[in-house]
Amino acid sequence: MWDFTKLALLLFPLAAVALAQDSIWRSSLPRRSAQPDERGRRLAHNTLTDPQTTGVTEWTSWFNIDHPGGNGDYERLEAIRFYYRERVCVRPVAMEARTTDWVPAADTGEVVHSSLEKGFWCINKEQPSNRACSNYHVRFQCPPVEAYWSDWGAWGPCSTTACDDVGIQVRQRRCVSAQPLPLLLVPACQGHHSERRECSTPPCTAKWSQWGPWGSCSVTCDRGRQVRRRSCVRTSETVRCEGRPLEIQKCGKSLCPPKCKLVCKEGHPSEDCSRCVCEGHVLRGEVFSVTGVPVAGARVVLANRPKIIRARTDAKGLFRLPGVCSSSQTLLSVRREKFAPVTVSTSSNSTGTSWVRVVLKSAEKPYMVKHPQDKVRYEGQRVTMCCKATGSPTPEKYYWFHNGTLLDRKVLKYEEELVLKDLRPEHAGQYHCKASSFTGSIKSSVALLTVVAKGTPACNSTPENHLIRLPIDCVQPGTDSRLYNTGRCPHNKCAGSLDFEMRCRDGAGFCCGVQTMESRTIDCGSYSLPIRAVTQCSCQKCVETRVLVRGRVVAADNNEPLRFGHIYIGKERAGTTGYQGGFTINVAPGTERLVVNFVDPTEQFIDTPKVFIFDKRGGSVYHDVKVMRKQKPVDINAGETNIIDLGEIIGEDPIGQLVIPPNSFHKTSGEVYEGTVKASVTFIDPRNITTAAAAPGDLNFVDNEGDTLPLRTYGMFSVDFRDESNREVLGAGAVQVLLDTQHVKMQEHIPKMKLWSMNPETGIWEEESDFTYTQGTSGGHGRSKREERTFLIGNMEIRERRLFNLDVPENRRCYVKVRAYMSDKFLPTEQLEGVVVSLINLEPKPGYSSNPRAWGRFDSVVTGPNGACLPAFCDSQRPDAYTAYVTAIMGGEELEAAPSSPKMNPNIIGVSQPYLDKINYQRSDHEDLALKKTAFRINLAKPNPNNMDETNGPIYPYQSLIGCENAPVDANHFRFFRVEKDKYEYNVVPFQENDLTSWTGDYLSWWPNPQEFRACYIKIRIQGSKEVMVRSKNNGGTHPETRDQLYGIRDVRSTRDMREANTSAACLEFKCSGMLFDQATVDRSLITVLPQGNCRRINSNSLLEEYLNKHPPLVQNNDSHAFNMLAPVDPLGHNYGIYTVTDQNPRVAKEIAIGRCFDGTSDGFSREMKSDQGVALTFNCPERVIGRESLFQRLQTNPGQTLSQMARDMRESDGTQVRGGSAQVVAYPEEQQGRTQRRRSGSLNRRRSSMRTQTRQ
Repeated sequence: MWDFTKLALLLFPLAAVALAQDSIWRSSLPRRSAQPDERGRRLAHNTLTDPQTTGVTEWTSWFNIDHPGGNGDYERLEAIRFYYRERVCVRPVAMEARTTDWVPAADTGEVVHSSLEKGFWCINKEQPSNRACSNYHVRFQCPPVEAYWSDWGAWGPCSTTACDDVGIQVRQRRCVSAQPLPLLLVPACQGHHSERRECSTPPCTAKWSQWGPWGSCSVTCDRGRQVRRRSCVRTSETVRCEGRPLEIQKCGKSLCPPKCKLVCKEGHPSEDCSRCVCEGHVLRGEVFSVTGVPVAGARVVLANRPKIIRARTDAKGLFRLPGVCSSSQTLLSVRREKFAPVTVSTSSNSTGTSWVRVVLKSAEKPYMVKHPQDKVRYEGQRVTMCCKATGSPTPEKYYWFHNGTLLDRKVLKYEEELVLKDLRPEHAGQYHCKASSFTGSIKSSVALLTVVAKGTPACNSTPENHLIRLPIDCVQPGTDSRLYNTGRCPHNKCAGSLDFEMRCRDGAGFCCGVQTMESRTIDCGSYSLPIRAVTQCSCQKCVETRVLVRGRVVAADNNEPLRFGHIYIGKERAGTTGYQGGFTINVAPGTERLVVNFVDPTEQFIDTPKVFIFDKRGGSVYHDVKVMRKQKPVDINAGETNIIDLGEIIGEDPIGQLVIPPNSFHKTSGEVYEGTVKASVTFIDPRNITTAAAAPGDLNFVDNEGDTLPLRTYGMFSVDFRDESNREVLGAGAVQVLLDTQHVKMQEHIPKMKLWSMNPETGIWEEESDFTYTQGTSGGHGRSKREERTFLIGNMEIRERRLFNLDVPENRRCYVKVRAYMSDKFLPTEQLEGVVVSLINLEPKPGYSSNPRAWGRFDSVVTGPNGACLPAFCDSQRPDAYTAYVTAIMGGEELEAAPSSPKMNPNIIGVSQPYLDKINYQRSDHEDLALKKTAFRINLAKPNPNNMDETNGPIYPYQSLIGCENAPVDANHFRFFRVEKDKYEYNVVPFQENDLTSWTGDYLSWWPNPQEFRACYIKIRIQGSKEVMVRSKNNGGTHPETRDQLYGIRDVRSTRDMREANTSAACLEFKCSGMLFDQATVDRSLITVLPQGNCRRINSNSLLEEYLNKHPPLVQNNDSHAFNMLAPVDPLGHNYGIYTVTDQNPRVAKEIAIGRCFDGTSDGFSREMKSDQGVALTFNCPERVIGRESLFQRLQTNPGQTLSQMARDMRESDGTQVRGGSAQVVAYPEEQQGRTQRRRSGSLNRRRSSMRTQTRQ
């Protein structure tokens, strides 16, 4: 008791001291803010909360856990407790903050925040004048010594665990003292330390678990059963699950196999009963390629168990398969990458060993040989689309697409043939097929199916407008027009009556054609012209035309012709070239891709496959074919490593090398060849632009989806290895190809570089191998020392005589629009079709865009009615990354390009500014006028879609092929034109020579047979200082249906002979004699040749005169200003001055005939007129010299005679004097005027002569 009293007395003074100290402390503190809402949010002047005023309190030590860097100074209570644990009481009652310089927070002038729950913080961005917060430390005031309750704990578990029951839950709290003191001094906490509440458990439940998996079948075959189970999950024994705990289903649908019935004469059946097994017996075999090279690594499997590999061949191509009985036949399948799989049977014997020899053929990707054809059908009819592909192995799967969407095989049940029944309008559209095998895929060309709705006419009976140009001297009175509408029928296919509509190719197609024509007369003022105009069209059988490819094969270096070369289409020999290298190939109907291989039997030139383009509508297309001369063979040792350079430019480093390891050569039998090898490697070097035309094939490959894509070449080479006697061809295995990367100027091409070989039958490049990097040493040629360089290495096997290529696939592609015209007037109505336009892609030298370094690709396209679109490589970043060299040829004649000098004229070139400057168009004579004018060079700048000046051609993105093909004639395009003098052609029965399907069967048709066109020309020599127009009037001569009726008119201006002064000549077309379209009677056409102006015939070809005299009837030639004849039936030659050429294309026939006429020979060709050779007629056309006196002078010298002459002239002009005779031909107005002047001049000269005579007398 004393201790307690003593302690109490001691506490009173301590409390008094504490109270006094607290009052002094409070007096030193600033006043609290008048707004209590701002406390804890933003305190600018009072950062301390009110200290405790009663009881014994205690301040903590100072804390500083943050610095004012970053966003500010944060003295969070939670963080302080984390670091200092129990040094801060649970419920502080006050807080004090000072800077580290001991400045109270209220005196700093800073915006700060405080909270007894969160702590103290100061944010930098809230401070005025962009100042940063100070570094603060804080302390807290704990409550006086007392006891208090902690927070309630969580509710405890329910006292009962049974379902659907009631129990009790309890939670508790504890009494906590802020400062430990003797127990008697600690005040007791008021209240209960625990609480209770009622709780209940969920209702009792019972439910099934998920079904388990089905168990195994009770039997391995036949009928059995299998079970699956589930369990009942319940919370009390008083409830149960409804339903069954298991399910049973039937299983084992497959029947039990019968017991093995295989009877083995030797051994016993295998476990799977697939073969007989003979222990101790061995099957041995060897596998070779078609060239006799052992094939290592080939997989040998049983044909009926292809997934189980039984053996592999070793390095010598040998394999061993034990357990195979010798008395039974076993089918084996042998497979190897890049080879087509082969299935063979073993031979049996009684020695216990079987032997088999397998020859593997190189695998070939599928190649389409039959494409679907365009079809037109009525609604409700049926149609069959067909395609077929070859390859090694033969493609097994076919897929058909309609408008790009795959058709359902299960519904249509198609394979190579697609049959559509009960056609509806929605069936119309584009169809193509895709053939696939394990080697790849190939797509066919697109066929268009047109479905004509019921009640719709198959062909519009109303003709389209078709304006023809009339002769220059024919002006229709009242109209002043030189055009006349003859009408024409659109030559599109229509739905006719088919004999059998389910054929792959319709036997006879139907087209909209002429049903009726009427004869009309055109009033030309001074004369009239007959014309046949179309009045009604109908659906008729299409005109059958022949499709030909013609040309000449010559050496790329000196134009030496390939004489009597063999022509192969596929594996079949299709013909032979002529003595001058000429050839003609008939293109079979339905051909989409014509691959022709030219083989030199003398082996002076390499075998050259070419992919020819042709006009599917009919006629012939002329091609100049260049072939590379084979390099002379060099002797190499087969037992040593041999390196052969790939490069033909003297003084330049080779592009690559061939590295042939020792003992790599082998004979066709597979035997390794040892000895001297005569090696000939011919390299087509892209650095030499003259070799571009000799590039074989069309530099395309087929990707895995079957799409044909372009390649960009870095060189091609052909190899020819023979034994020492130069007779047997040798193969070579494991040959390495090295490509020097310094020649690849576009670095993005290096990772994509591949080694390719051409399939000579398809003309498609097939991948041989990829390239890998290596370092090597190279020197020589243009280098003074050896140096380290980077090479790409590819591996290949020379197993047959193929061409090889160093190529990269290129996806930067565009199309270039080109048109060809009849003259430099560039009239839209005078576009030329059938012109072969070629584009050579060039790679420029770095820094010298005008000096091309190498060519990368060669493409050719035939112009149609709307020009041509040539594929090319282009670049959108660098306009001169790719450049192109473009030429055009027609029938062996090179057309002239639009000029680029002396000044660039967009209206002539056909491309508007400023795109023309970006393209940098230059004709070949741009800098040197002595060069030919038959080509132009451009930058292939890919058009910018955001620039309107570049969206109208002449270069189109690769995705805009349709836009390029359908571009209007006023859109940008490049131009070629024929260098010709003025000429005019008029046919009574209109015919478009560029569209053979426009031919109409009529007695007055200029060309009587649409499958064979015979062009006839006569050469006329003109002596005179000026060039004159010459006309041929062509009438019917001896045929009763055409006698005295006009076939047509031809006008042409004579061409100056540059070798002879005051001389020119004209090659004038006339109507050939021969059968008419009914093929019944020959008509000798009546031809009248009439030069314009003051011309007199002074000479006729004696041989021609003799021929005409011997082949009556003979036409009188009393008029010296003209020449009349019945055209010869025989094809006379240059000795007669007559030039006749027959061809399946009228334009080609005429071009060849004109070329021979200019040259004056029967087999030559020239575009320079030779007026002294091969002439039929000679006319003298002197220029009239006007030398008479003036009227004033004559009145002074002899007024009487002058007045009398004036009176006579006036009477003649009034028509009082009429001269006898009538013209036999249609005359020019200029000629009629010339006759009048000649008459006046003649009478005047006679009078002057008489006057001079009188004077002398």
